[in-house]
Amino acid sequence: MNQQPDYTNILKVLHNQRPDYLPLYEHHIDAPFISKYLGEKLELISNNLSDLEEYYRKITGFWAQNGYDAFDYEAAVCEIFPGHGAILGGDGPIQNREDFEKYPFDDLPRLFWTTYISHLEAIRKVMPVGMKAFGGCGYGIFESAQDLVGYTSLCIMQYDDPELFADIFKKIGDLYEELWTDMVNRYSDIFVFFRMGDDLGFHTNTLLDPEIIRQHIIPQYKRVVDIVHNGGKKFLLHSCGCIFDVMDDLIGIGIDAKHSNEKSIAPFTRWIEQYNDRIGLFGGFDMNDLILNSYDTVYAQVLEEGRMYRQMAKGYGLGSGNSIPEYASVEGFKAMIDAVNEIRRREKSNI
Repeated sequence: MNQQPDYTNILKVLHNQRPDYLPLYEHHIDAPFISKYLGEKLELISNNLSDLEEYYRKITGFWAQNGYDAFDYEAAVCEIFPGHGAILGGDGPIQNREDFEKYPFDDLPRLFWTTYISHLEAIRKVMPVGMKAFGGCGYGIFESAQDLVGYTSLCIMQYDDPELFADIFKKIGDLYEELWTDMVNRYSDIFVFFRMGDDLGFHTNTLLDPEIIRQHIIPQYKRVVDIVHNGGKKFLLHSCGCIFDVMDDLIGIGIDAKHSNEKSIAPFTRWIEQYNDRIGLFGGFDMNDLILNSYDTVYAQVLEEGRMYRQMAKGYGLGSGNSIPEYASVEGFKAMIDAVNEIRRREKSNI
C-alpha cells in the first residue's frame, strides 16, 4: 500500500488513543541495513549541507516508502564526550573527584551543537510531506554515566564514593536540562514527539538496584520529561531489559509511552495488561524472530499477533522489540511491513 505519511497518526499512541491505522515504529534502522535493502550504499560523504540533505533525503524516503509516519533521529550526546567509549566496556575518563572536577562539562553544549546543528537543519529541509522525526538528544542519563565512568567502576563508586556517584548523575542531569531545553525550543517543529533511550536493565533485573535508580536517575529523567511537556510535546522512554520494578516510578514522572521488549523477559501481552491503561506502547516482536525466521513465519506471526495487540491496547504502534540492525534479514523486515499493510487493508475494508 502506498500510504502518505501522517505523523498525527503515530502521535495518537503517545496520547494513548487508538490510531486511525496501525502505525509502524522502530527505535532505529541502521543505515547499512537500509543500504542492503535498497542495494545502494548510503554514507555521509561530508558535513556539507548539500551532502547531508542528500543523505537524509534517502533515509527519510526509505522510512516513508515502507509505511512509517515518522522516523528516528537522535543527536548522540555520548559521542561528543571527550574520552567517549566506556559505554562499550572498560573505564571512562572520570574515576575520581579530581577527574570529575577537571572534566570539560561546560564545553559540552558547544561541542554538541557544533556537531549536530547541520544535521538537524538538513532534516528540516528534506523531510517528506506528512512526516516528522522522533528522538532528540540521543542516549540517556544512565548511559552517559556509564560512558563517563564505566559500568563496573560506577557500581563500585556507589559504595566507595557515594557523594561523587550522586554528583555525577546530578551533573549529567544539568547537562541534559540545558541540551534538551535548546532542542525543544529550536527544533520542536521537526519532531512529532521526543524520546530518550536509556537501557536500565538486562534479562532478569535492572542494572542498578531499583532504589538507586529511583534516587539518582529518575529525578533527572523528570527534568527532561518536564521540559518536553512544557514545550507542548509528548515523551517516549526506550529502555531495554527487565525494568518492571521501576515502571510505576517512570509512569509517575509522566512518560507518555514505552518501547523495547524481549520475549525472553516477558510476552508483550504482559506490557499491555499491566500498563495499557496508563501509557502508549510500541514494539511487540522480538528481534530474534524477525531475524532468524522465514518470510512466511514472520508474516503469519505479525499478522496474527499485530491484530491482537491492536485490539488489546488503547495506544499501540507495531515494530521490533528493539531496532533493525545491519545484520537483520531483509526478508524478515519485508514480512513485517507486508503484514502491517495487510492489517491496514483488512481494517480499511472492514474484514
